[in-house]
Amino acid sequence: QVQLVESGGGLVQAGGSLRLACTVSGRTFSKYAMGWFRQTPGKEREFVAAINWRSGGTGYADSVKGRFTISGDNAKSTVYLQMNNLKPEETAVYYCAAGDGSSRSSRYDYWGQGTQVTVSS
Repeated sequence: QVQLVESGGGLVQAGGSLRLACTVSGRTFSKYAMGWFRQTPGKEREFVAAINWRSGGTGYADSVKGRFTISGDNAKSTVYLQMNNLKPEETAVYYCAAGDGSSRSSRYDYWGQGTQVTVSS
C-alpha cells in the first residue's frame, strides 16, 4: 500500500508561482513513478507532469512545458511541482499519483486527496 499526501495549494494571482509537494509513504513506493494531474468540475483528470524515481526522467504536458518543473527528493520521499507563470485557466484541484509514469490517469494505482490551486485574474 502506498499513501500520498499533497500540500502547497492556495490562491495566487495570474503570473505568480506555487510549489506543490507530495509526500509518499509505503514499503514499495520507490518502484512507482510519480505523476501530477489536475481536475476541474465536469472535466476529466488532466495529466500535468511525471517523474521516475530511479532514473529521474521527467515528462510534461505541452501546456506546462517551460513553466512547471517536477522534481523528487528521495531522502524525503517527496515529489514537488514548481509552477511558474500560472494562468487563471489552471485553477483546479491538483492530485499526486503513483503509477507507471505515463500521461494516462488509468495507469496510476494510488492517489492523494488533492490540493486546490486557484489562480485569480
